[in-house]
Amino acid sequence: MQLTQVDSAFRRDVIRGLSASPKFLLSKYFYDSRGDALFQQIMRCPEYYLTRAEEEILRDKSRDILRACTTPHPTFDIVELGAGDASKTTHLLRAAIDLTFSNRYVPIDISASMVEQLTQTLPVQLPGLEVDGLAGEYFPMLAQLQHNGPTPKLVLFLGGTIGNLLPTEAIAFCKELNNYLKPGDYVLMGFDLRKDPQTILNAYNDKAGLTRAFNLNLLNRINDELGGTFDPANFVHFPVYDPVTGACKSYLVSTCQHDILLDDGTLFRFGKDEPIYMEISQKYTHTQIAKLGNEAGFEPIQTYMDSQQQFTDVLWRKP
Repeated sequence: MQLTQVDSAFRRDVIRGLSASPKFLLSKYFYDSRGDALFQQIMRCPEYYLTRAEEEILRDKSRDILRACTTPHPTFDIVELGAGDASKTTHLLRAAIDLTFSNRYVPIDISASMVEQLTQTLPVQLPGLEVDGLAGEYFPMLAQLQHNGPTPKLVLFLGGTIGNLLPTEAIAFCKELNNYLKPGDYVLMGFDLRKDPQTILNAYNDKAGLTRAFNLNLLNRINDELGGTFDPANFVHFPVYDPVTGACKSYLVSTCQHDILLDDGTLFRFGKDEPIYMEISQKYTHTQIAKLGNEAGFEPIQTYMDSQQQFTDVLWRKP
């Protein structure tokens, strides 16, 4: 069997995760075409406050954010890691065009279908915008951009996606991100703030079952792409939130003892009540955010918050 590079990495990561103890799957693989569609529905559901809060920030404060990025460079490219459907980013892009600060947008996303969609639709939606999408992992794509010249950048990492990393992993990620930037480049990073625990838990356990379907869809993807034999009906979605550490974690828990096969013959045994760790959504305090930026070598520029102070976008600069 000849594997594509994407198939090979997906297979390798699935085998590694389901062979571990405890079992885990990497959340970056949630985003196939159906996963993309489900997440767009999640962002619109009543319990998922994160999107509404950050969209308010970008709708009301994009011009302030952009003006803060014009020193020392009056113009710059806007690069987004994990662009998704860019629905919130559109506010920033429109303001950048109006202010003549930027007309080039580089969305980077692991989902090739989403990048293709943005490349086709955004120039129509925002006349004058040049879209150069890149499908792949963040840092290899940033490395590719480094070879395209010294154009200054504003790098967006929105949606609280940094929370999908453990705190130690987040520090390592931000340090590596810093390495791909040049002095004077900016980063706008979104953080979900700690708040009422029930509000947080509800966001990952919506009544419509969209987050449950989003998690179970990864099992369907393994079936479709790797010839897996998962029956999603044998798993329940179980999110938990720890208000002491700020970690909101999602699991799929097996309801029975059973075996799973891949098309290459790899076998995984599941016990009754055995969990698969699916995702973390880390919640931050302002003190933790400041410490993270400092340890990663960034200079803090400004903090922007929604009216209910549920979410923050933090602007950093590489000195």
